[in-house]
Amino acid sequence: MLAKFLPYLRPYWWRVAWALLQVVLIAGFELLKPWPLQVVIDNVLGSKPLPIAALASTSQKAVLLLACLGLVVVHLGAGGLTLLHNYTTIGVGQRMVNDLRGALYAHLQRLSLAFHSRQRVGDLLYRITADSFAVQTMIMNGALPILSAAVLLGGMLVVLLPLDPILTLLSLTVVPLLFALILGFNRKIVDIATEVRTTESRVYSVVQWAMSSIKLVQAFTKEDEEHRRFMGASGESLRATLRLYNWQTLYSGAVNLVIAGGTALVVYAGARAVISGRLSVGQLIVFISYLAQLYAPINQISQSWGLIAGARVGARRVFDILDTEADLRDGSRSFPLEGARGDVAWRNVSFRYRPETPVLDGVDVRVPAGSKIAVIGPTGAGKSTLLGLLPRFFDPSVGVVEIDGVDLREYQLKSLRSQISMVLQPPLIFPLSVRDNIAYGRPGASNAEIEEAARLARIHDFIASLPEGYDTVVGETGVALSEGERQRITIARALLRDAPILILDEPTSALDVATEALVMAAIERLVAARTTFIIAHRLSTVRRCDRIIVLRDGIVAEEGTLADLLRRNGLFAEYYRTQFPPEVQQNAQLGLDA
Repeated sequence: MLAKFLPYLRPYWWRVAWALLQVVLIAGFELLKPWPLQVVIDNVLGSKPLPIAALASTSQKAVLLLACLGLVVVHLGAGGLTLLHNYTTIGVGQRMVNDLRGALYAHLQRLSLAFHSRQRVGDLLYRITADSFAVQTMIMNGALPILSAAVLLGGMLVVLLPLDPILTLLSLTVVPLLFALILGFNRKIVDIATEVRTTESRVYSVVQWAMSSIKLVQAFTKEDEEHRRFMGASGESLRATLRLYNWQTLYSGAVNLVIAGGTALVVYAGARAVISGRLSVGQLIVFISYLAQLYAPINQISQSWGLIAGARVGARRVFDILDTEADLRDGSRSFPLEGARGDVAWRNVSFRYRPETPVLDGVDVRVPAGSKIAVIGPTGAGKSTLLGLLPRFFDPSVGVVEIDGVDLREYQLKSLRSQISMVLQPPLIFPLSVRDNIAYGRPGASNAEIEEAARLARIHDFIASLPEGYDTVVGETGVALSEGERQRITIARALLRDAPILILDEPTSALDVATEALVMAAIERLVAARTTFIIAHRLSTVRRCDRIIVLRDGIVAEEGTLADLLRRNGLFAEYYRTQFPPEVQQNAQLGLDA
């Protein structure tokens, strides 16, 4: 897992090198901390001569002042370096988290709609916002502190072994016990940490669903039920978190108990050594002071190992996504500068979201450039899926989809999607200005072009009446706008894109009859010389189409002109009779404009 993080660490190698140098300097200051205390005990209070010849004649008062000054300088240096070290490592950790989040977010953007249909949005949000911190925990709060502790531990052993080898070896008897604790607690902590992250992501999912469906919740007075659902998920998460804290506290307590036992053993043996005259009191005090610092890095290693164990769960959840191969392979071809001609074909296309559930089955349709095609059928017939194959939101399970005679999989995704404008359902509005919403698919458009698209979509007058006109910022998902206003803004967005292929998914479903007529008149001008697909339940929007494709249960049930389909008296004719009076049907059968 650490190896997977190295690419995110590499851009900051010089900062990491600086942090490692700080580790060495901090270890040096830590090693100096007990020495002023020994000078005070042995050379001031015990009247023992200083080992440095140049200071042998210095008065006890001066030696005491120097020792106290040295104590302050050593602690000040260690504290300052520790502060600098924390600033450096936290800065590197935050940058790595940001890079990992960016990589995860970009990868999610490249994965197909088929992948996203299988995921919970709240879980993906949690992986981006919370699990991504694993990189900082594992490297900056785990691996680097362990390395720092190892350097300090090595320095302590270099100092303590010459001072008293027997006490040093006694102090190290706790190390096997500490590693036994690590092995014993590690698996349990990992299992509970996995449960914590899973239940936390479930809380995110519940909140995300409820907030995005607040209208439905309030309409059916389900506030209390949703509150119970949230409290259940939150309670489950908190119980798992409490179990994790309990096990981490138990682990920490066990580590401290083992260290206390080691300290007691050394104090007992050291006191016996002083009584026998093998050690001075000052040497014992220095050794015990070093012992606390010897156990500090050992404890740091133990605790950091526990942090790494918990963070590894989050890291695994992040790399589960990053290791998911994009199921939409990018092609190498680009469309010419003048754009696509617009010939479209589905050749024996079948599609399944899940192996056991066919959505499209053997669809074979060819559409000449510039045609206006209506796609109708009952809910769940596969209309949106059929047209979702054009911009490669997903690839067919069987068969080939072509534009201008070329398999879509040969095109670069960016080049392919630049040839297609879409009006989707539900109409999606971003929390940006109206101008930015309309220009979302063509950010370089001029103000005049944006306003012209708005006029064609019959939304310009409404926008002009807003407090800041086109610069008015709309709310999240456009909640400050009516359904019809949102829909007309998305139509303006598609008009401005000006692509050779246009997909309109229920473009007038939220419009009144008068506005629908005006918008359809604008669309009539737009679709000239463009290949246009209109998904519609309201058949008033398809009467001027060149061809109508009727889908049922994922297959093409009927296909033809309006008059042809009415004369066949099949499925389409049945739909038509439910929406139009007999005189309109008669005119249509005669091929007249109704």
